[in-house]
Amino acid sequence: MSRSAPEVTVVRTSTANLASVVAGFERIGCRVRTTADAGRVARADRLVLPGVGAFAAARGAIASHGLEDPLRERIERGRATLGICLGMQLMATGSEEAPGTPGLGVLDGVAGRFETGEQEWRVPQMGWNRVIPARGCTIVPPGYAYFANSYRLTARPAGWEPVWCEYAGRFLAAVECGAVVGCQFHPELSGAYGALLLNRWLEA
Repeated sequence: MSRSAPEVTVVRTSTANLASVVAGFERIGCRVRTTADAGRVARADRLVLPGVGAFAAARGAIASHGLEDPLRERIERGRATLGICLGMQLMATGSEEAPGTPGLGVLDGVAGRFETGEQEWRVPQMGWNRVIPARGCTIVPPGYAYFANSYRLTARPAGWEPVWCEYAGRFLAAVECGAVVGCQFHPELSGAYGALLLNRWLEA
């Protein structure tokens, strides 16, 4: 691997499959380090906030390591940050999964559980689904991505470009604002489509 390979820092939240995220970036030639250190989170050129599982547990891990302020500050300054799955939801105001537990608040909205109604929508959503970016998106391409989620955001946050998806209604597959991207799906599990997205983010 070249010494000039881009370096990516992945936050250890204790609620993510770090191996798959690390492998996804290594496949496209990145050097990857993982950290729960606030200073490294603040200084990282490119930072990934992953997450799988419970909102409250991931939020608690962020708080226990003092990562709230450095995460908020870098996102608000537009520094390259990628939230994956639960990582995107943690960027929001909160989640119905954990009432009273605040998110980072950089995305205006609360993640809600899929409303299945009388139809037989399976929750969680597991599998491939089509994502459709708005015209203003420059990083997230149109295509098919791999999802594994029970909760989602449904309204476009002010100041962010939306990427839409349909499952038990329309919801946000992703959002982007400059070099900051939140993906409800897993780009590291989305084959060539995911690799394209990750490369676009690295070049942003």
